[in-house]
Amino acid sequence: QVQLVESGGGLMQAGGSLRLSCTASPRTFTNYAMGWFRQAPGKEREFVAAISWSGGIKEYTYSVKGRFAISRDNAKNTVYLQMNSLKPEDTAVYSCATARATSRYINDYNYWGQGTQVTVSS
Repeated sequence: QVQLVESGGGLMQAGGSLRLSCTASPRTFTNYAMGWFRQAPGKEREFVAAISWSGGIKEYTYSVKGRFAISRDNAKNTVYLQMNSLKPEDTAVYSCATARATSRYINDYNYWGQGTQVTVSS
């Protein structure tokens, strides 16, 4: 059964930090790149970060570079998104997804989690 479960979201003041986790079933995780996307109210889903299966390739959208860090623990079938220096504009539902290779494009991702809400207050 394909399953991706995100956790770690919540309410945080601007400047604070949160770490999101996404745990997948082995079938969904093994040999797959992983990505994080977010969707704010009234906006389209957008790419945040992606990491290759080996962890050697990482990509970020410009607005989070230097503040967010993606990582993975393949032994735990888990990918993380460390979010520092949070801003109100980071408020969104954050979802993880799998792909054959790292990509910024939504259509390259096949399996998706339900998402976790991140709210940053000013």
